Amino acid sequence: MTDSNALDAEDRKIVTLARSARARNGVPEGAAVRDETGRTYVAGTVTLESLRLSALQTAVAMAVASGARSLEAAAVVGEGAHPAEEDLAAVRDLGGAGTPVFLAGPDGELRGSFAAE
Repeated sequence: MTDSNALDAEDRKIVTLARSARARNGVPEGAAVRDETGRTYVAGTVTLESLRLSALQTAVAMAVASGARSLEAAAVVGEGAHPAEEDLAAVRDLGGAGTPVFLAGPDGELRGSFAAE
């Protein structure tokens, strides 16, 4: 495990927002992204009969739909040990290579930081 306090305040904020989205909505994952202006977008996993999106894909889509031009950082909270490649690709598409993706467990403890490469 990695100490979540090692993150700066803005990065801890998106981890907290992602965690709260997961808990509030009772979904497998919660995610949050921060755009180039500092705005945040928070989402949970979408599981409909005709549409399935991870929490991070949903948060990226919300940012795009709201006019974001880039991402500074992203966070996802869930049980996984590594962000899905599709999630990293979505972050990279908007934020560019090297955009950090923080992965935390349901308890909020940081499991790792990954670059959207």
